[in-house]
Amino acid sequence: MPAGPVPFCPRPRGVVRGAVLTLVFTGVLATAAATGALPREDGAGREPRTDAGERAVLDRAALHRAAAEAVADGKSGKQAAEEFVSRSGDRWGAVYDRREYAEFERSLDGAYTGVGLSAGRTSPEGRVEVTRVRAGGPAGKAGVRVGDRLLAVDGRATDGLSVSEVVSLLRGDGVPGSTVALRIRRSGMTWTQTLRRERLATDPVTVSRPDDRTVVIRVSAFSKGAGARVREAVRAAPAGAGVLLDLRGNSGGLVDEAAVAASAFLDGGLVATYDVEGEQRAVYAERGGDTGRPLVALIDGGTMSAAELLTGALQDRGRAVTVGSPTFGKGSVQMPSTLPDGSVAELTVGHYRTPAGREVDGRGLAPDLPAGERAEERARTVLSGLGGGS
Repeated sequence: MPAGPVPFCPRPRGVVRGAVLTLVFTGVLATAAATGALPREDGAGREPRTDAGERAVLDRAALHRAAAEAVADGKSGKQAAEEFVSRSGDRWGAVYDRREYAEFERSLDGAYTGVGLSAGRTSPEGRVEVTRVRAGGPAGKAGVRVGDRLLAVDGRATDGLSVSEVVSLLRGDGVPGSTVALRIRRSGMTWTQTLRRERLATDPVTVSRPDDRTVVIRVSAFSKGAGARVREAVRAAPAGAGVLLDLRGNSGGLVDEAAVAASAFLDGGLVATYDVEGEQRAVYAERGGDTGRPLVALIDGGTMSAAELLTGALQDRGRAVTVGSPTFGKGSVQMPSTLPDGSVAELTVGHYRTPAGREVDGRGLAPDLPAGERAEERARTVLSGLGGGS
């Protein structure tokens, strides 16, 4: 999903600012829709390169030609781009119209129009299931539950659709009061639930203190300000208290926000690397983080994208013990381009790596200590053993 046209330049001792690398439709469909975004190209200038060499350049040039030809013939440039991306085999490629992009940008500020549910795939090609339901939101009021299978949105089956297409259907016209029909399956029962979209505010970071020696910081997405909230929570933690960083179900967000969160626990240094135009780029943490406080990170199959980069940095640099189940495996980079009709298209141009050089995309990250349904209980036990927690 596209980001603003701000150039990216790595800085050895600071958080990379303006490089909005990974975005997600917060609280609407927290799935593999989390994508990486680099500085915008409008069809001119040098194009990105991947390990596939010239293929990325040719694909992007062909994409612009297809859209321009469609517009010249009085057809939809967006539809032509969608067909192109579908044929390309790029599972993370996507096309968004101006309205979808504008609504998405608003969601990064902590508000969105939707039904108050998050959904994810059991695997990159698997079925779509509800992973989180916002209390008091339209979906919650209607009785939608975590684990419900989402078969269709407004009559279109989710099987065979790209994640971005499912996101677009859920978001609809972005107007509060509009309706969306969800086809749901639960325990062998199938029904259609019609929900009315509302304007909802998000709170991606919640902090609790179950006891004097434990601070639980849950981060559901790395939208704007989330990194600073994490850093403030760590600074405000009582002396000697350990931190349980809960990244389960975190669909990603802005990579620079994840880097700020990393700065709460690291004294500068590398958070992640990626390649573009044949050059290695890097994301760094700021200096001055709390490197001595006991830290355990909870992860699962819903931990994605920017949240995986944070997890990988904490693992590779020996800063945290990770507990839970393997993460989703979304570590690809998409370059957004503005098409002749104002829509925005993305194609994958590269992949992120952890500080130790581990690939994330399609692989995910394994926890240090596997744990199932009682993952949080085990994480608290581990934290206690590290000198934090009760």
